[in-house]
Amino acid sequence: MKILIATQKPFAAAAVAGIKEILSKAGHEVALLEKYAGEDELKAAVADAQALIVRSDKVTATVLDAAPGLKIVVRAGAGFDNVDLAAATAHGVVVMNTPGQNSNAVAELAIAMMIYMARTQFTPATGSEIQGKTLGIQAFGNVGRLVGAKAEALGMKVKAIDPFLPAEKIIEGGAEPAKDLADLYSSCDYVSIHIPATPETIGSIGYELVSGMPKGATLVNTARKEVIDEAGLFRALQERPDLKYITDVAPDNYAAMQEAFGLRVFATPKKMGAQTAEANMNAGLAAARQIVDYFATGNTRFQVNK
Repeated sequence: MKILIATQKPFAAAAVAGIKEILSKAGHEVALLEKYAGEDELKAAVADAQALIVRSDKVTATVLDAAPGLKIVVRAGAGFDNVDLAAATAHGVVVMNTPGQNSNAVAELAIAMMIYMARTQFTPATGSEIQGKTLGIQAFGNVGRLVGAKAEALGMKVKAIDPFLPAEKIIEGGAEPAKDLADLYSSCDYVSIHIPATPETIGSIGYELVSGMPKGATLVNTARKEVIDEAGLFRALQERPDLKYITDVAPDNYAAMQEAFGLRVFATPKKMGAQTAEANMNAGLAAARQIVDYFATGNTRFQVNK
């Protein structure tokens, strides 16, 4: 089988070598497309491929149309909203992700972001400590649990909410269950967001939740920019000069936010939650192993479309 590794933001070189080794040892042909300019290049490269490994690359219906022999797409990472799942299903293509492989990298970034904002973006201004503060975690999955454990080790109190977990599971994970989202936001000095972008969550975090946060609170987003109601967030920050926002995914109105709020907002230049050598390696090798297993045994354990 021909497997294409297509990444506008490439894997680390060691990860690429590891992926190639796993696939080649299993008898597959490997093709590499890195830093490509646009969809047309991807369509040309995937035309004769049976499998595709991507990172945050967009796998649209037109890309799938251009790949009649494609059987499987693996998104090296947890989120998979960059793949058109309905189109993939219509084309008979299995889509998988690699849950948990990037979790520690994202969790470490979330903690670093809290400290960065607590210390006023490392300017000489007097900052604060995160010890003794309360952290709210919105979604208590792989990343959320790791963030909670690291925060607790730093002396923070941890609350969490997850619509898919009963309160006892949150308690087992080391956090106090929040009654609801309003309770989480209104009772926590920091709130760290770890929800996917779905029809239910897109634009769900806005004025009401943010403006209800305690004095001096900080909202931390290492999830997706789409879950934020940017107009509502802007209004909350405008009305509450004590609030802060830091994100791994720059909002569309970031320039206006910077101008209006200065050191109270920060966005990384590119999404970097999973941008570590270790996460690169973990997610890339997991994607390769899943493809090998799929063609060898038909295993669809991590399939995200039906």
